[in-house]
Amino acid sequence: MRTVELVCSPGLEAAVRGAWQRLAEAGLPSLTRNPHPTNRPHLTLASVDEFPPGARERLTALVDAAVPLPVRLDRIAVLDGSAPLVWLVRPSRELAALHAAVWDVLAGATGQNPWHAPGHWVPHLSLALRFRDADRRLARAVAGVDRPTGAFVAGRTYDGESRTVSRLGGTER
Repeated sequence: MRTVELVCSPGLEAAVRGAWQRLAEAGLPSLTRNPHPTNRPHLTLASVDEFPPGARERLTALVDAAVPLPVRLDRIAVLDGSAPLVWLVRPSRELAALHAAVWDVLAGATGQNPWHAPGHWVPHLSLALRFRDADRRLARAVAGVDRPTGAFVAGRTYDGESRTVSRLGGTER
């Protein structure tokens, strides 16, 4: 599996990591408990089995042209009732255009994850992977104390086989 992801500006990343920490301190599930070195707040634009030939270069050019991309987080939600706890991202025209362009580049790729497909994609930053809808109200009170703003400043790809990430354009500050 290969992903196309956007990573957060330092202030936005700190806000999300702060929510992770507050959830953990309240005894709720949280991504702060994931010790893997690739674990950081990010927005997934697409996931496929393998990139088609030439896709990596085209994706890097798309990200370079799009970032920094201003972003505002919205409400906290539980996707599908008993799944990830997420901080929804307000989708701007620029973010929607980048998402569509990424999918155009990956049009011939195998194993496209339908969750990320245009028309189905819910832009979000994950807070916890397994979350009961019954705890949503407490999670909102603990994690979602405000609606942070920031920017997506770089792209990366995650390789599910090697469990590594590599840059796809942009500059991290």
